Amino acid sequence: MSYEESYLYRLRHSAAHLLAQAVQELYPGVKLAIGPPIENGFYYDMELPEPLREEELAKIEKRMKELAKLDQRIERTEVSRENARNLILDQSIPGMGQAVADYKLQLLDAVPEGDAISFYDQKRTGYDGVEHRFIDLCRGPHVDSTKEIKNFKLMSIAGAYWRGDVKNKQLTRIYGTAFETPEELEQHLVMLEEAKKRDHRVLGKELGLFMFSPVVGTGLALWLPKGATLRNTMVEFLQKEQLKRGYEPVVTPNIASIKLYEKSGHIINYRDKMFPFMEDLNSEGEVSDTFILKPMNCPFHIEIYKSQMRSYRDLPVRYAEFGTVYRYEQSGEVAGILRARGFTQDDAHLFVTPDQLQDEFIGVVEVIQAVLEKLGLTNFRVRVGTKDPGSDKYIGHDDNWQLATDAILNACKKLNMDYEVSPGDAAFYGPKLDIIIKDALGRDWQMGTVQVDYNLPERFELEYIGEDSKPHRPVMIHRAPFGSLERMIGLLTEQYAGAFPLWLAPTQVAMLPIADRHVRYAQEIAAALQGHPSHGYTPEGEVSWSPIQAKSENRFRVFVDASRETLGKKIRENQRSKVPYMLICGDNDIENGTVGVRHREQGDLGAMKIEDLFAKLDSEV
Repeated sequence: MSYEESYLYRLRHSAAHLLAQAVQELYPGVKLAIGPPIENGFYYDMELPEPLREEELAKIEKRMKELAKLDQRIERTEVSRENARNLILDQSIPGMGQAVADYKLQLLDAVPEGDAISFYDQKRTGYDGVEHRFIDLCRGPHVDSTKEIKNFKLMSIAGAYWRGDVKNKQLTRIYGTAFETPEELEQHLVMLEEAKKRDHRVLGKELGLFMFSPVVGTGLALWLPKGATLRNTMVEFLQKEQLKRGYEPVVTPNIASIKLYEKSGHIINYRDKMFPFMEDLNSEGEVSDTFILKPMNCPFHIEIYKSQMRSYRDLPVRYAEFGTVYRYEQSGEVAGILRARGFTQDDAHLFVTPDQLQDEFIGVVEVIQAVLEKLGLTNFRVRVGTKDPGSDKYIGHDDNWQLATDAILNACKKLNMDYEVSPGDAAFYGPKLDIIIKDALGRDWQMGTVQVDYNLPERFELEYIGEDSKPHRPVMIHRAPFGSLERMIGLLTEQYAGAFPLWLAPTQVAMLPIADRHVRYAQEIAAALQGHPSHGYTPEGEVSWSPIQAKSENRFRVFVDASRETLGKKIRENQRSKVPYMLICGDNDIENGTVGVRHREQGDLGAMKIEDLFAKLDSEV
């Protein structure tokens, strides 16, 4: 059973109506818009006479509980279009009338001719003799009575443009959630509290990973040294994986002529996600060309492929790029680095013969599986996005779409991967396979994607010379294991609550000398961990040591805390920074060739020989 068919869906839908009824009674003159159930709750959009404050939610929630206890029956009525308009304009009904009807009349006009028009009506006279009633234009479905709505909570207030269009008026949106049992509600609220602690925007600031500046602009992250180190680590890892599998690196510009995206079809099918165009004027002030901040990398890679004649012996061609793209997300939709306006995709495009398609597609999925395993993201499911036969947003011939869809489904079966088919979730040029990751809090994230594309090779007239010495059309595979660096880092930050695994942590080891006389020893160990030679130290009248012979197979990112703070404060600071290992150096360590080892989660591990420490660290990355 789908969520839309469930009792929980109906319960949350009815909770949205209960919210609207409470607001309507508490704030006369409110103009109600729309209030659907959503994945984890519900919301209602409305235009209020005065701005609503967060502290007023408690008052609204109290009224909702009072109304729920009245056991108002929720009844559905179908009416004609004319009667629906009359009902909306009927001032004798609470919450109706010309003065508050703007949004409901627009919703009525949007109902297609021939479709049923229905209202849901809930009413009851209270114990004090006051009559309560709420009626709303709605498709439903709903529960039978308000008394079923027991376990709910209002969560937050946000702004939302009417119908999602920035040109329209901004409304007040009240979010809430509801569950069938109090235990489920409590569990959800605990999860939300944990999510706040893991919020990548908070941790990103605390850990010094990235920042945002209003002067730079909404949705454009500035990566700080630790965050840049984290990015580079992920890039280097994937680059190595790709090189092992025959990918070739390419680099493309951040802007392009409008002609490129007219050719690809993005201008028609992706215009609302593009930033405003830039006109290039000639010496006479006339427009000679128009440029676009790139929203996609694929047309550039197509042009590289097209730049020379290809033989079937050259295929598959695999181009990979960490290419920064820009998407015009509405300011209300931007969410830190999880949904940004500028982000870097781990993008690759493969040009293959039809005979190579299935094996190459399987190879791409195996890359994604290897990446997710390394990142510790092993709880995921697969969704195959196919064409919606009732939509006209797609390009290309139906037979090519079928070939592409069959290739994805056959690959899933060959890999023994469970999958779900989602009609309408295809890209405009081809079907795709999406990886849906479930994080530590049970939330779903759509991350890596693979798309099979017969249509862009057709639009760009791509060719290769086959064994028969005749030109043939290659098939394209679009692929991005991370989805984007920003989105993946945001997810990983929340998944690990900022405590990244050793191989990924921006600072892997912190050296903590107890006193000034121990700093040089700490620096020698740090140098050895970083792959530099050790020279030993023989100062007159002080403890000396021989060169450190132990060698690591890796080069670790090490910070030497040479400050004169107490050891306890150094430990607390590095624990707060979520450094995986802290190595403490004192007189006994210098004499014995050891170091005190402290682990982020496990605490004090005691003294350890340098060579044993190096072996331990090497085994964990």
